[in-house]
Amino acid sequence: MPQQPMTSTLGRAAAVGPFFSVRTEAGAPREEGFVPFTEVYREGVSPALGHRVETVATRLGTAERRVAVSLVHQGLAGRLWSIALAPAVLAGDVPELGADTLWWHPDRSTPEELWLPAPTTPATTAGEVPTAADLTTRLEEAVLHQHLLPLHRALSAVSPVSPQVLWGNAASALVGTLRVLHGWCAGTGHREAAQRAVTLTASLLDTAPLRDTGTFDPVAPAFSRRSCCLYYRVPGGGLCGDCVLRHTER
Repeated sequence: MPQQPMTSTLGRAAAVGPFFSVRTEAGAPREEGFVPFTEVYREGVSPALGHRVETVATRLGTAERRVAVSLVHQGLAGRLWSIALAPAVLAGDVPELGADTLWWHPDRSTPEELWLPAPTTPATTAGEVPTAADLTTRLEEAVLHQHLLPLHRALSAVSPVSPQVLWGNAASALVGTLRVLHGWCAGTGHREAAQRAVTLTASLLDTAPLRDTGTFDPVAPAFSRRSCCLYYRVPGGGLCGDCVLRHTER
């Protein structure tokens, strides 16, 4: 799979849908209200993250901060997985998503809330074709290590939430990303890419801390989690399709 400029690779990923899109042009993110994720993950309660949680709580009409924390987490996890997994699947490449180079706007929604000025990719040997194991490792570093682990700590400072809930969210968001990407690949004749998406997702779900968060069906593909994102506690909310409570009811 030939290497392409990262802006071109991210452009291909954006064709899947707005959730897979990230702003890439040069500019001055801070002047437009964006903050680098390094500030989101700082010690104590990040003002940007605290503001997002309060905004979501108000919009959903819930007084339970842990519910808003969980849903903010799941939304961010889904966005981070999408802008990393799609390039890996479609172009055999994973963008550099360092917390100091990826910017977030706490008041904007998809796809206007993420900005990656001057996107790059990790240096590779000329002609190297990354294996599924290589891509899994890069995805772990780009999403799990650089973002989801520090995001877990940062959100826990806003309001305590069970680690089982948050890692279940991360796994659920990954499979949700897969389902959209897999459907797009299958529907546009990219059958090898569709299978690659399943393979990479299965590998990621088999790594700590995602391992044992639920049961993955690679054929559907589908996921049954062993926790709940707490959306059922939102006024008028219900149970998600992969929720442990849905299976308990049955």
